[in-house]
This record gives sequence, C-alpha cells and structure tokens, in this order.
Amino acid sequence: MSETYYIFRNGRLRRKHNTLYLESPPNNGDSQKYPLPVENVRDIYLFGELDLNTKLLRFLGQRQITAHCFNYYGYYVGSFFPRKRNVSGDLLIRQVQAFLSSSRRLHLARQFVKGACYHLLHNLRYYQNRRKSLAEIISTIEALTDQIEMTPDIPSLMGLEGRARDAYYQAFTTIMNLPEPFEKRVRRPPNNPINALISFGNTMLYTAVLTELYVTQLDPTISYLHEPSTRRFSLALDLAEVFKPLIVDRLIFRLWNKRMITDKHFEPIGKAQGVYLNEEGRKIWVREFEKQLSETVQHRKLKRSVSYRRLLRLEAYKLVRHLLDIEPYESFKAWW
Repeated sequence: MSETYYIFRNGRLRRKHNTLYLESPPNNGDSQKYPLPVENVRDIYLFGELDLNTKLLRFLGQRQITAHCFNYYGYYVGSFFPRKRNVSGDLLIRQVQAFLSSSRRLHLARQFVKGACYHLLHNLRYYQNRRKSLAEIISTIEALTDQIEMTPDIPSLMGLEGRARDAYYQAFTTIMNLPEPFEKRVRRPPNNPINALISFGNTMLYTAVLTELYVTQLDPTISYLHEPSTRRFSLALDLAEVFKPLIVDRLIFRLWNKRMITDKHFEPIGKAQGVYLNEEGRKIWVREFEKQLSETVQHRKLKRSVSYRRLLRLEAYKLVRHLLDIEPYESFKAWW
C-alpha cells in the first residue's frame, strides 16, 4: 500500500537507480543516506531545506509521485504534480458547464456547506454529551443549516457558512478548556496557537485532498463553492470543507486536551505579531494526522472497511458520478 512521507531533515533528495535517497549534510565528513522505497511512495511532504534536480523530478513524474513543499514556518508554498494520465475531455466540459450554470453550481455549493455544517454539529453534540455547555451554539448553527436551501446565490451561502463557523469557533474555549476566550479566526498570520493549529491542519487536509483529486479525472482548478483562482486548486478547498470538522478539528481537540501539543510547540513569527507551529509541533501533528487518515470505518454502501483517506477519494468520485448524470451528489455525512 502506498504511503505518505514527511521529510523534516535538510539535505539533498536524489535518485539512485530505482530508489529515492535523502542525503543529510555531512557530519564529521560523512553524509547519511536514508532510502525511500519508491514503490511505496504516494506523495512526499517537504518541510526541510532540500536540494533536488530535474533528474529527480523526472523520476517522480514517471512514478506518479506528488511532492508538496512548505516554507520555514510550515506554510504551504506549492506542489509538484506529474503529468496527469487520467484525463477526460468530456468530464472537463461537464465540469465547466456545471460551473457556468448558476443553478447547478449553487446545488453543489449548498451540498458542500451542508456537509460542513453537519460535521460542525456532529462535533458539538459529541462534546455536549460529555457535559460541555454548548446548547446555544448548537441551536444557532441548526437554525443556519435550515436556511441553506433558501440561499439565493454563492455570496449569500458563503456568508451563511461564515456565520456558522463564527458560532462554532466560540465553542473552542469550552471544548479545549482555554484560559482565555478564543474570539475569532485569524489567518494571515495566525495570532495565537489555536489559529496556528487550524491553519496548519487545514493546509494538511487541503494537500491530502489535492493528492486524491489527482488520481481522478477531475480538474482541481474548477470549483463551485470557492471562486476559481489562478493561485490555488479551489476544488480541493470545496471538498476539504466537508471534512475539516471531522478530521482537522477533532485532531486539534484531541492533541490539545491530551496535552500532546502545548504552548511550547509554538514560536513567534518575527515582527508580524503572529505565531506558528514549530518543527517539533509539526512532527507531532503529521504523525497523528497520518494515523487519523489511516483509521478505517465500515462503509455503509460498500460494506467494507475504508480509511479516512479513502473517504476523500470516494467524495471526489461521487462528484464525478454527479457530473456524468449517474447519481446526484450529496455531501458525505459521518454516521459514527
């Protein structure tokens, strides 16, 4: 089974015969080599300062291996994607047609928001059942969820989702037993450890969805809830929206409440009045994130165990079936 590799070391990533090697800087005259069995590599996350060349990129392309790059602060800066082999002109036309039709685009956008709100409530009810006082926030989000079908356009829908998430973030103080209230979501840069965790977690999920989209025939630049952009694969944002509460937020709550990540895992960003998750914190996050994506559930329709990572790909396939007029798309909703 293919695996994801996370590289935090500095050095050179190179090909030797049919194997990838990470060569660390010389120590007492000798450099260390760490082999990566290429047959088992799905994608690579590059967090360290690494040198590589076009010979390596050609090799990654031949092996259909994606590489995601991050800067010193753990911010996503871009991806290397091999030449796409699984392409379909017919599906591309259908994707564009669905985007250009205001009613069809709005239907898909509503489904993404429905899935997101369902999982917001799913998390809140879980903690309410553990004696957290969240009834008022739950009531607010339930009322907003009931209005999704009445939203007349994408901006109104985005506004509704924003209000739901603002209400949801108010629950973080209670769920995480924070000494000071978590007031609002701040992104560029994150202004406190909780915002830094959310930003890093959302980025990791975005790249995971992007890897899964790559193996389908979908074009990741054509989206329905988020506006297509020249600087991002916005369809990955659409699909990630459904899974953020289920994967990212649950992981944040667990890591924080179990004291696996604490204040010592954050550092200030120069003079920008922001904070970022340091290398030790990122290592803890990606280890637990990978465990989460590898965890399996019994799928109701398929009647077999599937991993969380597989659920991301299945969601993309559901969108393909919708665009091909096989089955209307309904966003994923966890049943466990």
